[in-house]
Amino acid sequence: MTEIDSGDQAENMDNKRLTARMDRGELFAERCPSRQVLNHVTSRWGVLVFVALLQGTHRFSELRRKIGGVSERMLAQTLQNLEQDGFVQRVAYPVVPPHVEYSLTEMGQEVAVQVQQLADWIEINYTRVLDYRAEEELS
Repeated sequence: MTEIDSGDQAENMDNKRLTARMDRGELFAERCPSRQVLNHVTSRWGVLVFVALLQGTHRFSELRRKIGGVSERMLAQTLQNLEQDGFVQRVAYPVVPPHVEYSLTEMGQEVAVQVQQLADWIEINYTRVLDYRAEEELS
């Protein structure tokens, strides 16, 4: 193998590694687009939307009632972000008054299962967190 061939081979390997890193995403890199997806998925309202939609298709008003404390604006923005990311499907029916339904896409189902596990852990263990906070206040 010539020196040029081995240089080309090394460059080819570097390009493969770069491609693999770009395909996977670099959450720790400041400008990685995967951070925006992470933000959408793990936002307060995003988590609750995923958990709610795991139970099935919902109209906007049903989601708003189910997710206590979310404003109409924040729910709309969250749903729009998740729809743009390919996690949520929005179906608008041409009727008066407007009828819009939201459901999870196949990819949305995949991520929602992961988010549900996190939410379940929090629900099961939140008293441990509260106990720790109380102990820290006393120290």
